[in-house]
Amino acid sequence: MRLGVSTGGPEPLGVTPQADGVNVAVFSAHAGAIEFCLFDATGNIQTHAVTLPGRAGDVFHGFIKNLPVGARYGLRVYGPDAPAQGHRFNPAKLLVDPYALALDRPFALDARLYGFGEQLGADSAAAVPKGIVTSRKDLALPRAPVRVPWAETVIYELHVRGFTKLHPDIPEALRGTFAALAEPAAIAHLRGLGITTIELLPAAA
Repeated sequence: MRLGVSTGGPEPLGVTPQADGVNVAVFSAHAGAIEFCLFDATGNIQTHAVTLPGRAGDVFHGFIKNLPVGARYGLRVYGPDAPAQGHRFNPAKLLVDPYALALDRPFALDARLYGFGEQLGADSAAAVPKGIVTSRKDLALPRAPVRVPWAETVIYELHVRGFTKLHPDIPEALRGTFAALAEPAAIAHLRGLGITTIELLPAAA
């Protein structure tokens, strides 16, 4: 794969596919440099490392020409290793793009992720999920929500995993996932309580 690199732009954050490549924009107030790292189809072998050439304020950015949708990637960030000041930059530890629209595997605890002791310099890439370059056009658009009059609205705040993990009428393979919330048993329970709207507690990949 022959990649071309130019400065690109600082918006939007994350990896945005365009006609002939992708724009990459990553926020970091204290980094000295950020590498955009590409991996093979298995997500285990790093094939390229591109230092983002542009910077606008605290956003590092670059345009990677000829990079297709479906490519797997992660970030390596260089900066001070000064825990007393709250900085633990370590390029040996691959980072997941917080704006990634898709990941190639779930997170799993692995000693190589540790940033101290014997694992301080261990490359964590093989143990870290990789972002998958994804076009927003490929994502299914949500249906418009039903508009409930404010006077009739009952909001229920819930934690996805906690709400669905032990529900006996939800298939075990789905428990603890977003998909479990769409199961008839989950919806029936909420409707039975008179809930019209749910608000999710903070959730990440």
